[in-house]
Amino acid sequence: MTDTLLILAAYLFGSISSAIIVCRLMGLPDPRTQGSNNPGATNVLRIGGKRAAAITLAGDSLKGLLPVLAANLLGVPPLTLAAVAMAAFLGHLYPVFFGFKGGKGVATALGVQFGLGWMIGASVAAIWLFMAKVVRISSLAALVSMALAPLIVWHFSASGELTLMQVLMSILLFWRHRSNIRNLFSGREGKIKDGGEAGGS
Repeated sequence: MTDTLLILAAYLFGSISSAIIVCRLMGLPDPRTQGSNNPGATNVLRIGGKRAAAITLAGDSLKGLLPVLAANLLGVPPLTLAAVAMAAFLGHLYPVFFGFKGGKGVATALGVQFGLGWMIGASVAAIWLFMAKVVRISSLAALVSMALAPLIVWHFSASGELTLMQVLMSILLFWRHRSNIRNLFSGREGKIKDGGEAGGS
């Protein structure tokens, strides 16, 4: 029963849209109707500036971090921990409070990874930062880092359950970035300095 409540709480917590709430509190347009129509930090940056985007990014990351940290502190088995992590991520992608239309999931996934272990999160973040610096395309940096994330989770956790969870999370993240992937292949994906669509939450 406790495990079920943890998983449900993680999904509900993940369903709280940082982008929509931040925009409402700061008097900004609804991110679902402006820019890329994506309720994530990148679109908030586009329509509201750096401060609003930073708050959104922090909120989206905490949605992944806090439920996983709580489950870890309670000493749940790996399968339950994996389910809690996936529930928080799915809450962000498909939030029950906002018509199941959420963000793309990078920030929340990174929060989950830091919750699993700081070395896991730091390794994924370092890959993202390196790729972003080299290619100057945020979505490509996100996709590369999340493609490698299952190997990183396995290396540091040696847990089949957590690795499978990360594989599923990465697949969903790629699915949510399918428009970015099309733009990458056609050469239309904007670079970071151009303010193009990034792989944000």
